[in-house]
Amino acid sequence: MNVQQMLKLGVSVVAIAACFGAQAGSNGVTATITPEKSALGSSDDVVVNVTITNTSSKPQYILKYHLPSADISEPLFDVTRDGVKVAYLGKHFKRRNPRPGEYDMLPAGASLSQRVELSALYDFSVTGDYAVRYHTASLNLFNEAGGSGGRVALDAEVAPASEIGEIDSDTASLWVEGVLPRGAEPQASRLLESMREQLAGSLSFANCSASRQSQITSALTAAKSMAANGSSYLNAGTVGTRYTKWFGANNASRYATVKSHFTAIKDAFANKPLVVDCGCTDSAYAYVYPSQPYKIYVCNAFWPAPTSGTDSKGGTLVHEMSHFTVVAGTDDWAYGQSAAASLATSNPSKAVDNADSHEYFGENTPSLP
Repeated sequence: MNVQQMLKLGVSVVAIAACFGAQAGSNGVTATITPEKSALGSSDDVVVNVTITNTSSKPQYILKYHLPSADISEPLFDVTRDGVKVAYLGKHFKRRNPRPGEYDMLPAGASLSQRVELSALYDFSVTGDYAVRYHTASLNLFNEAGGSGGRVALDAEVAPASEIGEIDSDTASLWVEGVLPRGAEPQASRLLESMREQLAGSLSFANCSASRQSQITSALTAAKSMAANGSSYLNAGTVGTRYTKWFGANNASRYATVKSHFTAIKDAFANKPLVVDCGCTDSAYAYVYPSQPYKIYVCNAFWPAPTSGTDSKGGTLVHEMSHFTVVAGTDDWAYGQSAAASLATSNPSKAVDNADSHEYFGENTPSLP
């Protein structure tokens, strides 16, 4: 179902705006969430209906993969169980900087609604009280210049915004009678423990030809070098252009966070069982399931990329390794060099949580002090 099919004109914008005021960075776009059932058994799917409404007086162009859909590929929901964050089990991509054609237009006063099944995306295996909120944020979330144009315009990169765009809903409350008793260890954690028992420091492949296995082996060597170099730089306490360009003004707490991230990334490449799957045919570079270390799925944009340097194969592996919850748990607040550099200036606290910022810091070892 596309946005045009889902648009529902004639909504009562005034009534919705009264209940959900537009927050900073939302461009007047609001969200509501309603569960199909508020009490579920262990065999029930957790299903919610999400409605996105443009309460502003002009069309809003919203990045497609940040909108609710039947095939979600980003962590668009915040889920907690008894107040504790629940693991996201879905995909987390490294994408190129967005183009205008990757935005959907939501007319002024219009809404789109989507039914979303969350059971495969979040861990509902443990019995408890769950809270679910639709929440997405990115420097690239809105395209202020619009989403239409000729071929050149559609292929051009969208300039990053000056502040993070955000769409946030109310919170839906659910009771789930899970397959595990209240207080038990979630299934995702049990999977992680079994992964840790695999051969440390190994590299294995799935759906990869011999030539692609060779490319990945070279990419891993580059990624290890980036991680080791970045870790050495940070362990030395260096604060040069290389750091400030990607992570912003020096701050002891943020610096310590980045340092711990690169220590963990370096350790993961050296001591954890890495699996690379070549079966993805998406236009993105790669993706992972953050709660399922240490398997990386590489996609179409990965193969023409250089082994090292900007947006490289090695850098892609660094980006994806940082996403794993047990490594650095990074998010995607901005894609591309210009957006990542802008994020470092405007919001360094988000930059230290941005996967592309970690990648570019690792890749830029030859050029920046």
